[in-house]
Amino acid sequence: MEDHRDELILILAGYQKEMENFLLTNPGLRSRFPIHIDFPDYNKQELLQIAEQLCVKRQYQLNSQAKIALLNLLNAPENSSGDNFGNARTVRNIIEKAIRRQAVRLITKPSTTREELMVIEPADLMGVE
Repeated sequence: MEDHRDELILILAGYQKEMENFLLTNPGLRSRFPIHIDFPDYNKQELLQIAEQLCVKRQYQLNSQAKIALLNLLNAPENSSGDNFGNARTVRNIIEKAIRRQAVRLITKPSTTREELMVIEPADLMGVE
């Protein structure tokens, strides 16, 4: 890296605590990465907007009860902070699992409407954290 410092940009990304531990593993690392940018976590409303955008991108939508259920999931202690909370990644995982649950729920019905195929309901969010 040192020999090509004018030709190379290296970006490291990770959780703040883990990145700090990484930089401490070698005394020379910190001086090689002098710029640190911390991004705050999204708040619950922003996470809901991200969930809605993920749904729209896949031609789904959360009904109003599913939005409330999602906010409740995000407020659950295991999903609100801590080492395992991935913020937007957690929301993406919840939505992807909800889409799979919705498919399983609808496959048992003798027929489905176009709207049913596009709507995520609270039941689709259960157990997806």
